[in-house]
Amino acid sequence: MKHLSEYRSGEIAAGLAERIAALVEPGSSYKLMEICGGHTHAIYRHGIEDLLPAEVQLVHGPGCPVCVIPMGRQDDAIAIAEQDGVIFTTFADMLRVPATNGSLLDAKARGADVRMVYSPLDALRLARENPDRQVVFFAIGFETTAPSTALTLLRAGAEGANNFSIFCNHVLVPPPLRAILDAPDLQLDGFIGPGHVSTVIGTQPYEFIASEYRKPVVVAGFEPLDVLQSIYMLLRQLTEGRCEVENQYVRVVRREGNERALAVIEETMEVRDTFEWRGLGFIERSALGVRERWGQFDAERRFELPGTRVADPPACQCGEVLRGALRPWECKVFGTACTPERPIGTCMVSSEGACAAYYNYGRLERRSERTPA
Repeated sequence: MKHLSEYRSGEIAAGLAERIAALVEPGSSYKLMEICGGHTHAIYRHGIEDLLPAEVQLVHGPGCPVCVIPMGRQDDAIAIAEQDGVIFTTFADMLRVPATNGSLLDAKARGADVRMVYSPLDALRLARENPDRQVVFFAIGFETTAPSTALTLLRAGAEGANNFSIFCNHVLVPPPLRAILDAPDLQLDGFIGPGHVSTVIGTQPYEFIASEYRKPVVVAGFEPLDVLQSIYMLLRQLTEGRCEVENQYVRVVRREGNERALAVIEETMEVRDTFEWRGLGFIERSALGVRERWGQFDAERRFELPGTRVADPPACQCGEVLRGALRPWECKVFGTACTPERPIGTCMVSSEGACAAYYNYGRLERRSERTPA
């Protein structure tokens, strides 16, 4: 337990909280965005927000890969799954995401062969075991999971697995951050940078935030002391008038990232001209698609898809939550019509969704405790 407990010391956490409070200037307020859904869950699982002064407000960014996939792409996934002869594979989080005509689980109930897998290699194994079926893998995630998809494409090519393809929905972190910073309705003071993504891309891609927008960034790990230290580092930058990209997660993240992982992504995928994000609309060069050389493994080339743009249900405010304009408990249906058991939007479905974090860790009842006067 040594390498876990040392990042969860209550005594050290209390000391960091005191140091954070000492940096708060009277009459000031600080709005910090944690980009990653993993950080959101760490914050509320460990009660980190309760250790912070009321002047320090944490808002949640578009760092949940399930949450940012728009409804139209989920409709496309279901359209593939319901075609004859298809085995459609996906991670568990995507099974319950609502679309126009239900979810993938509903499609399974209607007769589609939808299966949960733990990795794209599981899907490739199914293709090997079912040569008379088309096996499709629903490839989602940020830069964190793209290398595993890329390596699976290389393996499929080496095996000549002509009955295997991926429905590629890998998205990139930096472009939506630029879109958020360009939005006029949200003023942020700094960012807690995503740890898992940064193990792949490094810290260099965030430098435009500091140089162009004059906002500090601290890439953080996921243990409670990691998050608290990153908040302290952000406030220290703001107090000292600095705007830099700092790396709190030095035990894992390097400035240049993982060059081998980046190389395999570059070999098999290319940046799309544009891609739609839930709540943020179309963002240029913000997602990956399969390179033409590997087009035989691209489900978008292999199957005819509806490709329609679908608006979220009127009651759902996931879009506002994803861009940090709304806290989950401010949504009209949070915790009432929309719960993890009966979700309306993706932020309540995903294990990394902000609404799921608030609901699962009791933030519905405590929503007004920290509201400044």
